[in-house]
Amino acid sequence: MELVVEVDDVDALTKAALQRIAADTEMPADERVHAEDTVTEDTAEALAYLVDPFDLVGEVPGTELAQASWSSEEIDYDPDSPDWDLDEDDEADGDEVVGERVGG
Repeated sequence: MELVVEVDDVDALTKAALQRIAADTEMPADERVHAEDTVTEDTAEALAYLVDPFDLVGEVPGTELAQASWSSEEIDYDPDSPDWDLDEDDEADGDEVVGERVGG
């Protein structure tokens, strides 16, 4: 599975992630500072604080999340382009791997 997400308001995404971090009363202060810095600098990290891959597929019958990764790059997405075929790294021998692509 590959998920392409278009982020059209990076500031709103970052703000929502910062609000989620602020609401986590169990997070230690030093970890909170690190998390705030991380989501402020990296759109994929901000998205990761708001979207849990395990929640996306955890209830889907017959599936088990083997791996989830986040990456971020600015792209010109064209779903009809042949350039959007799976990369050879996206194909696993016998196992399905979940990957996300974040455009920001």
